[in-house]
Amino acid sequence: MSLVPFDDRDGWIWLDGQFVPWREATVHVLTHGLHYASAVFEGERMYGGEIFELTAHTERLFKSAEILDFEIPFTVAEIDKACKDVCARNGLTDAYIRPIAWRGSEMIGVSAQNTKIHVAIACWEWPSYFSPEEKAKGIRLTWAKYKRPSPETEPVHAKAAGLYMICTISKHAAEKEGYTDAMMLDYRGYIAESTGSNVFFIKDGVIHTPLPDCFLNGITRQTVIRIAREKGFEIVERHIKPEELATFSECFVVGSAAEVTPVSEIGEYTFRPGNISLALMDDYARLVRRELVAA
Repeated sequence: MSLVPFDDRDGWIWLDGQFVPWREATVHVLTHGLHYASAVFEGERMYGGEIFELTAHTERLFKSAEILDFEIPFTVAEIDKACKDVCARNGLTDAYIRPIAWRGSEMIGVSAQNTKIHVAIACWEWPSYFSPEEKAKGIRLTWAKYKRPSPETEPVHAKAAGLYMICTISKHAAEKEGYTDAMMLDYRGYIAESTGSNVFFIKDGVIHTPLPDCFLNGITRQTVIRIAREKGFEIVERHIKPEELATFSECFVVGSAAEVTPVSEIGEYTFRPGNISLALMDDYARLVRRELVAA
């Protein structure tokens, strides 16, 4: 399968308030965001012409920038509109949208008080992260080498570029071993999340999920919790030890890219994609396509 490089495509990218031809949406090699990871981003999906939880994503982008000590030079409403406009300009009604904000090239050094803040928004066709066949049988995960850091060491509640370095390393290692992804522990040794998705477990009809005190409380995670509670399920948010995985019957991961995907294996522990996981997978799919109304 040949890959189409992301810098060599047709279309338009919204950059600092203007539409720029795709191949011309470039930055200098000495931009601060490249050298010091001073960048924040979002991953969003459009279904049937509507971007799911658009404003929640945009508000998180602004919060992430605030945590990294810079201010996005647009309003939430302007970024919301730009996300919609870039999809329309590229003729897409089902798409993945990537807004990103970063420090520019005016200063290179740890201190970057006088850098210009840039914002870009791109969109492209991207089907479900996992195939229906993979979802039906559940994906396989191994254990990640790296752990999610303490809030005292990193801005863990920002969706910041630098926090994904260990995710890329861990996912590459997992794929080399024949797994789809890797499960990360946190700095205390509790279950945290996969390299790009929050995780849920099921035991005796009760849904358990790690407390997001050192990683993102994902927008998809919040949506799935809401759906599950409306269906009458008990949700327990708590610290989960790795050895507890032997007591759970089902497991699934959630995220804007992953949507809701059952898991069949995490290292030495196995699960069965059961009725609860599959029902929530279907309910989420119906909700984002506006076939299911959530309170």
